Amino acid sequence: MAPPDDKPKKKQQFDLINRGVKRPTPLGTATFIGMRLADLPWQYHLLHNGAAERALSAVGLSTLAATAATNTVSTTGIALLDQLDLPLPRLLLLAMAAGSTAKQIFWLTYLSAEEFPVRATVPVAVFNTVFNSLSAVLVAGAATSSLVGSGPRLSLLLGDSVLPAAVSDLPLSVAVGTLLYVAGITIETLSEYQRKRFKQAPQNQGKVCKVGLWRWARHVNYFGYALWRGGYAMAGCGWVGGLLTGLWMGWDLSSRAAGILDEYCGKRYGEQWTQFKKEVPYRIVPGLY
Repeated sequence: MAPPDDKPKKKQQFDLINRGVKRPTPLGTATFIGMRLADLPWQYHLLHNGAAERALSAVGLSTLAATAATNTVSTTGIALLDQLDLPLPRLLLLAMAAGSTAKQIFWLTYLSAEEFPVRATVPVAVFNTVFNSLSAVLVAGAATSSLVGSGPRLSLLLGDSVLPAAVSDLPLSVAVGTLLYVAGITIETLSEYQRKRFKQAPQNQGKVCKVGLWRWARHVNYFGYALWRGGYAMAGCGWVGGLLTGLWMGWDLSSRAAGILDEYCGKRYGEQWTQFKKEVPYRIVPGLY
């Protein structure tokens, strides 16, 4: 009789994607696209006409006092944007929601080949809507808004030669958050596109992608995601909210998602993956971790 195995079993990490299972999932794809597109009118509802303020008041939280800096509608000179009737900070939050929706639909319909069934698409879509909504609501909070405080601010001249120009007072945290968002979503999308192109080449079948941004870190796309998520939160609820969100996203991706991929890639690529880890020692953050 064999002795009992006293070796502790490794805890199975939670993962919504079936790694290595590559087949179309039309229902899951349609569900995800529909839910992500539905997020846009919802975000606009929260950002427009006091919906966020009413949500905070309903739970007994104070809202930001109306000032010219927070309530002046932006005049960009672009008719479609001006018709949204939003101050610049809120217009930026809506643009971030639209950008993340477009990016994620592009990822699912073109960049990813792995199956994504309804049981996975629904929680992912809900997760994104919840985090987007937090930024949209907290930007209206007296104690949580990125518009609170007397720190550095930027004055932007909006408008053109035809429409009257308007000066928008933009807190530095909103400007920095916007830059982090743009940088992060660019890194995530570009890295995934580079990997897609690498995998499509016949000579690269069965090889680890080591080109482009993948020379920076083994899971550089996760770095991009944490960066833009943190920037999105920073534009809505300031320095502290953005930093905490970015760090939490980075911790989750490095401890859970990257661990799952390391195990999967180790089994799939064997010695190639071991060599890749030697060549690229950084797991998520280039030059740091």
